[in-house]
Amino acid sequence: MIKLENIIKKFNIGTPDEATIFNDFNFVVNQGDFVSVIGSNGSGKTTLLNLVCGTLMPEAGRIVVDDREITYMKEYRRASFIGRVFQDPQKGSCADLTILENMALADNKLGSYGLTSGVNKKRIDYYRTLLEGCSMGLENRMNINVGTLSGGQRQALSLIIATMNDIKLLILDEHTAALDPKSSETIMRITDKVVKEKNLTTLMVTHNLRFAVEYGNRLVLMHSGNAVIDASGDEKQKHKIDDILKIFNQISIEVGN
Repeated sequence: MIKLENIIKKFNIGTPDEATIFNDFNFVVNQGDFVSVIGSNGSGKTTLLNLVCGTLMPEAGRIVVDDREITYMKEYRRASFIGRVFQDPQKGSCADLTILENMALADNKLGSYGLTSGVNKKRIDYYRTLLEGCSMGLENRMNINVGTLSGGQRQALSLIIATMNDIKLLILDEHTAALDPKSSETIMRITDKVVKEKNLTTLMVTHNLRFAVEYGNRLVLMHSGNAVIDASGDEKQKHKIDDILKIFNQISIEVGN
């Protein structure tokens, strides 16, 4: 379980541009939740992810994961139990290394390195099995450099890499936004498959309303640092794309856009 308790987050403190994104914000993600988070720019959705991952620190409040407070834990330490896939496919892997080398690095990210080979040959069949689940033929191209892959293939690899270890939370940071429509559909299919197979607690920020409606068991619409909609299970199924668009339009009118 992930809890954000009484969070206050400000930007540009002490300047004329000071802005408060969260003011006494509370948010809970239960074990096994797949939460789709939507909202306009400046609504707080990306700030939410960055606070959970440790990219940003709050001015006040607590962040707790499984009864362990991580509020001011460094980002690299949280990476031991949080997997993150970014919008940019280039951020989740190293272009100059092969698929095999990238997977070996991810596989050993919690271990130590010495003067031995970085690739454990006994693990290659395991890596191949993970790649087969993408249905992209990557399992037959393990010795090519990742920089030669398409954006969709590279994002699929990033997803596999992010979920190789025993993580407590998967963060999807608009991970289909930079892809063409066909690749976006493929990545969402793979995402859904991986999340379900591993029963991963997942926070996904997306601008794609259809993906938000179709995927996950919980839908959250952010506006001005608050959850305007927070619907789970059967309640989530009642929300249709047209209904959500009406709420977006109403919000735009209220804020003068």
